[in-house]
Amino acid sequence: MSPSPSQEQSTVTLRALEGDPLRHAIVRDMTIATANAIAERSGVRIINLRTDDQSVTITIAGTRLGAMGLAAELRRLTTAWYAHKFGVEALWGEARMDGDDETGEEWKGR
Repeated sequence: MSPSPSQEQSTVTLRALEGDPLRHAIVRDMTIATANAIAERSGVRIINLRTDDQSVTITIAGTRLGAMGLAAELRRLTTAWYAHKFGVEALWGEARMDGDDETGEEWKGR
């Protein structure tokens, strides 16, 4: 079933740049619960949410900006939780700034 023209859908993926943190059930479950809580709190409808060992992909009924905002808040909250729980700096890591950047953020180093 495809969305009607008035029902925009947007998908965003948040990737761990180091390791496989979502391989661990506690991290994956917290990430999913946090994404759902953010969506509920902000009135966003999640159409699909899927994870693998390194990423979470969320499709919402809404704009690309809304999806990016949800991902930014998810990154902020889960990183704070992860740092407190496991005593490490970041859950999602930092973007590489070499010429072989697959994150799409290579331009930031220029």
